[in-house]
Amino acid sequence: MSGTSEGPQGPHGQHRAAVAAHGGDWPPAGEAVHEPTEDSVTERHPIGRVGDTAVDERDYRAAFHAAQLAMAVLDNEGTVISANDALGALLGTQPAALFDQSAADLVDLASDGRTWHAYRAVLDSRRARFRCTRRLKHSDGRTLWAEVTVAPVPESGTALLSIADISDRRELQARLRHLQMHDPVTRLPNRTLFFERLASALETSASAAHGGGAGGTYDAGAYARGPYADARGDGRTGRIGLCYLDLDGFKAVNDTLGHRIGDRLLAAVATRLTECADQDGYTRSGGHLVARLGGDEFAILVEDSIGTEQLADLARSVLTALQRPFDLAGQRLSVSASIGVVERAVEGTTPTGLMQAADTTLYWAKADGKARWTLFDPERNAHRMTRQALTSGLRPAVEREEFVLQYQPLVGMADGVVRGVEALVRWNHPQFGTLTPNRFIGIAEEDGSIVQLGRWVLRTACRQAREWQLGHPHARPLFVSVNVAVRQVWDSDLVADVAEILAETGLAPNLLQLELTESAVMGSAGRPLQALQALSDMGVRIAIDDFGTGYSNLAYLSRLPVSVLKLDGSFVRGFRYDEGVHPNPADETIVEALVQLAHRLGLTVTAECVETSGQAARLQRIGCDTGQGWLFSRPVAPERIAEMIAAGPRKD
Repeated sequence: MSGTSEGPQGPHGQHRAAVAAHGGDWPPAGEAVHEPTEDSVTERHPIGRVGDTAVDERDYRAAFHAAQLAMAVLDNEGTVISANDALGALLGTQPAALFDQSAADLVDLASDGRTWHAYRAVLDSRRARFRCTRRLKHSDGRTLWAEVTVAPVPESGTALLSIADISDRRELQARLRHLQMHDPVTRLPNRTLFFERLASALETSASAAHGGGAGGTYDAGAYARGPYADARGDGRTGRIGLCYLDLDGFKAVNDTLGHRIGDRLLAAVATRLTECADQDGYTRSGGHLVARLGGDEFAILVEDSIGTEQLADLARSVLTALQRPFDLAGQRLSVSASIGVVERAVEGTTPTGLMQAADTTLYWAKADGKARWTLFDPERNAHRMTRQALTSGLRPAVEREEFVLQYQPLVGMADGVVRGVEALVRWNHPQFGTLTPNRFIGIAEEDGSIVQLGRWVLRTACRQAREWQLGHPHARPLFVSVNVAVRQVWDSDLVADVAEILAETGLAPNLLQLELTESAVMGSAGRPLQALQALSDMGVRIAIDDFGTGYSNLAYLSRLPVSVLKLDGSFVRGFRYDEGVHPNPADETIVEALVQLAHRLGLTVTAECVETSGQAARLQRIGCDTGQGWLFSRPVAPERIAEMIAAGPRKD
């Protein structure tokens, strides 16, 4: 037993005199006798007080020695002055042999500072009761778990020590805990035990990094770690690693072969993971923890890791092991796994943060093609966090009026006159500044907020076009072109929205052009085609945006209610001659053929990304109707468009 206790000094010197009066044999052989001044266990009738009968004293002594609970009376220094037979039996010695021994040494109360101070507070009558759990060693070598209680005896200056053997209860608790903390299919630690071990690892490593130690703690921590608790050395790396994986295609195994085969496969996978973890070696904290977190998800926790290469090697070995076929009940199965790998310093790491990083990295591994491991990348994660922030802020941003529209002129190639404008949305984000559509439109289409945003853009653009028309009644009115996502056609009544907005703003239908991408329009059938036809019948112009980059199914052009083709900028860029750029003759040939085809079908053609006068001249020569690009103007505020209108030609 560890711990020390001061010698038995204090007001109980009379007990030492009693020992001498009995010839040095106190308590008498085979009997632990209370001294007359000691209080009884019941704390109701103190033994030896004036007025008590000899019969009362004898009854209390008899009850003390007959009690099944192991007990001892201590003086105010913690020295045993009386012990009963049950205590002697519990410790494997005679009660008389316990006399004058330190209780702290007998039951290991000085092994940590917290326990020792609480114990001393009881002896000094500054605390009503103290209780702790200790693992004791019997004289025959076996160990037992004991619940130790120390309480002061009122008005006596002594304390009562009682010890209850809770080994059976402890063993039952351990068995129940094992069942509670382990997966019944794979017999691996489950999610609860994994997070308990993870939190303990981070806390212990952080404590060691700041000069703390494992001392001064109760045994409950070691018990919580169970069979996975290992002796820890003094040195630590201050790092932690995690391989987080799930099986690719496991659901198909369950669906086709049944859950019985699926469970066998999970158990076989668990065995191979454990073998990989064992082969990777041991750290200062012991072996790696392999756990099943649920479904087909597993984790390997590496405490005191030595760098990313260690985790990368472990991930490679896991992939190799799982790629070997599994022979289960006459079935040969082949599976793969996707693994997210995270290795970092313990300092500043939380269980939640580590698992979020691992989960993100696992998602990357699956997105990158599965059957691979991927290492956590802080820069890539920053992009993900930005995307998440944009996703969560999209819908409220419309209500907070964080979006604005800029307008880029569509210019006639023959005369250079502005015919219309394209409305381009910008997001004045409070954190990330001004964002262009490529930063958030894709996100809006994914989460459905494009419907709300698209309706706002359409209403704002139509209102602005009408304001220009009313503000410049003698100028030729400009049409406004608005981009529409295919999800707006499917998830909303686009025809009704357009009709309502045109009526609300007073804009003529022929001054509104709706742009849909080629991939969204080509192959349209059912509701999308009906919507486009209804809009065309209403007088709204339909344009195919980025034409030439999608399906390019020319057969559809004659069936769709399309009036404008917008050639993708990749073709126009091939027209450049300046700055040593050599044009691609094929691009010009393709553009010329598309323009001729469009004109034969009664369509007009707009060229995007016109940046040089050379490009403009060649596009004009081959018959392109309108152009759009930085040569004419960048996207500008509505006020700048109003100036262009004022400077432009008047109505005929």
